[in-house]
Amino acid sequence: ETVEYAFLIIFTIETFLKIIAYGLMLHPNAYVRNGWNLMDFVIVIVGLFSVVLEQLTKAENVDGNAASGGKHSGGFDVKALRAFRVLRPLRLVSGVPSLQVVLNSIIKAMVPLLHIALLVLFVIIIYAIIGLELFIGKMHKTCYFSDTNVIAEDEPAPCAFSGNGRQCPMNGTECRGGWPGPNGGITNFDNFAFAMLTVFQCITMEGWTDVLYW
Repeated sequence: ETVEYAFLIIFTIETFLKIIAYGLMLHPNAYVRNGWNLMDFVIVIVGLFSVVLEQLTKAENVDGNAASGGKHSGGFDVKALRAFRVLRPLRLVSGVPSLQVVLNSIIKAMVPLLHIALLVLFVIIIYAIIGLELFIGKMHKTCYFSDTNVIAEDEPAPCAFSGNGRQCPMNGTECRGGWPGPNGGITNFDNFAFAMLTVFQCITMEGWTDVLYW
């Protein structure tokens, strides 16, 4: 906490001096007209706001404990604001021009990447619709012991009543419906959302062979 307060004081002094030197917003080269300076300003304001709220909360808790005979008194929780501490390393970007070049390049590349993402989404939608047409309701049958509701395999997989689908390999078992499906019923083509999720699993190349052999 002491180190945090020390850096917050340093950042606040730096921000204050820059505002004096450049002006706040009225001049063409004013402080907040620069995107990096604006980011620094927001980080400092959030830091000061969280410190003030933390001190007020501590004071209220002390007064509440004294009034209630030592019992805990509720107050505003500033832990959520502390999450903004992760933004403070971004202040280094405003002081290192080479980092600014890299970050600006990444930001400019976002638009072409968005176009590629839309193309991938379009492909996922097409194959999800195909999966709905071909495999809806076909991933909820697995092998049970005959005349019981006990699944016959340690790692159950979809099966088929007849035809070219997977058949139950053990004697005394039968393919029967009522099984939720692979991965707790998530991997299937029963609706458009699950179909898109299953296709996405395949295009990530992570576990796609399981879907292939199911």
